[in-house]
Amino acid sequence: MKNKTQKISILLVALVSLVFLISACRANISRNNDGALSVETTISQQELQDAINASIADPLVKDLTVSLQSGYILVTGQRQRLNDASKTDTLNFRLDLGVSNGQLTAMISDATLDAFPIEQNRVDHWNQTIASRIVILGKKRPNSSLQSVSVTTQAVSMTWNISKQ
Repeated sequence: MKNKTQKISILLVALVSLVFLISACRANISRNNDGALSVETTISQQELQDAINASIADPLVKDLTVSLQSGYILVTGQRQRLNDASKTDTLNFRLDLGVSNGQLTAMISDATLDAFPIEQNRVDHWNQTIASRIVILGKKRPNSSLQSVSVTTQAVSMTWNISKQ
């Protein structure tokens, strides 16, 4: 029985490793003392920029740029005006990522469109959709919980705990 359990564990580790190897982000996998897996995924600036652009989902927003800072993300872009497509307004916001109860949180602050604050309901919606899209990039298992997230000037790293089933 023990041999069968070891084979299943090896197969599980191999499958999880394969999933992360073929996914868009990079992953480091290790086994914890309790048998659970610890998986660190890394999301590049371009992957993050694509996720944020899709989250905003505004066809008038152009040239969206994500700048990774130490501990947070700066997002800038241009938004065409509805009444005059030849004119644009500058979109800016700061994005902080965090963890709450094993889930990724996204918190936008200082969101402005041509120096005017963006309405809070839009910011709240962006917070939710950005967090959801980033999780899709980093989370590949339903029985995983986020332990930590860090933003460096190079990438976003997330550490997941995948519980033993």
